[in-house]
Amino acid sequence: MKDLPAITVSNRTAHPRVPDVHPATHWGSEVKRILCVRLDNLGDILMTTPALHALRGTTPGRHLTLLASTAGSAIAPLLPDVDEVIRYDAPWVKHPPCLGSDTPIWEMLAAGRFDAAVIFTVYSQNPLPAAMLCHLAGIPRRLAHCRENPYALLTHWAPETEPECGTRHEVLRQLALVERVGAHVDDARMHLVVPAADAATVEVKLAARGIDIDVPLLVVHPGATAPSRRYPVERFAQAAEHIIESLGCTVIVTGDESERPLGDQFQRTCPRAHNFIGLLSLAELCALIKGAQVLVSNNSGPVHIASALCTPVVDLYALTNPQHGPWQTPHRLLFEDVECRWCYRSVCTEGHHRCLTGVSFEAVVDAVHALWSQSQRRRPAAQPAGLVLSPPHPL
Repeated sequence: MKDLPAITVSNRTAHPRVPDVHPATHWGSEVKRILCVRLDNLGDILMTTPALHALRGTTPGRHLTLLASTAGSAIAPLLPDVDEVIRYDAPWVKHPPCLGSDTPIWEMLAAGRFDAAVIFTVYSQNPLPAAMLCHLAGIPRRLAHCRENPYALLTHWAPETEPECGTRHEVLRQLALVERVGAHVDDARMHLVVPAADAATVEVKLAARGIDIDVPLLVVHPGATAPSRRYPVERFAQAAEHIIESLGCTVIVTGDESERPLGDQFQRTCPRAHNFIGLLSLAELCALIKGAQVLVSNNSGPVHIASALCTPVVDLYALTNPQHGPWQTPHRLLFEDVECRWCYRSVCTEGHHRCLTGVSFEAVVDAVHALWSQSQRRRPAAQPAGLVLSPPHPL
């Protein structure tokens, strides 16, 4: 299994430790209503679900409200620890332009009478705009990682040490944050529930295409929101064509409505693939990934869905940022190491995109074969190898 290259600190001077002026404390039974702020994307929310589970499970009767972007909030109905969701496309996070005044959102938060707020961010994001929002809403306890002194904006401050002192996977980062207020879990798995009705609907849609659900299934997701994270679609298709030939499996291509041209391009190289781009709801996509033998994808939301459902993943991992890989599921990371790694860019500023274009389609085929044999061994013999609606693969 390939490991991501380590972050190298560029200077030789040790970064001074920020004094921990807000030591860890325990939020007890007095903290019942918690606002969980996660304003970026669907995958980020999924990687936060172990922390949400810790917050909810530490004290009986807790109520969690998720404040999330329009894109991120789509996954909320499938999260068992979220009781309520408020959609908000914050102007300080990369989203389409926000319309209207910010006033209604803080008034809405004030009406929620929250006892506490936890602001979840990646280390490159500033939590203080969200902290100000929660302060204005009168939320008395406010927890976040923060690089600079937040003064009164945060009542519970976890000093930011990433990336200067190394990076953690997002799951571990957010678990460490909530541990500061006494929220712990023994099991750090992501939490995602696929409704049985959506799994049944997927079966109907596959049958309508003449797809035999007893034939092993490979799901390929060739899209990603950022161009810098997209492996060439022709190579995805070349790999799929070879895998169909060698494994005799069904290949289904997924994506949202805006990615329909990718499906057309994919099928020109691999006409035996089934193009389902734009044809599945998010819950149906989760059901499909749950039943797949392997997912092949750019490092995007479906990778984190697969991680939550323990579906093996071949992850075409652009080296834009280091902390968002698959979590607790069998996987292979494919990339070409480059000097410009960890650029945090949506578009390759070097123009070569070599961290992905340096990966051959044969490498994708080999990675699928390696995971395929593992996945076959993991399935109970009495179950079909295709769309399995029973609990996910054990780790």
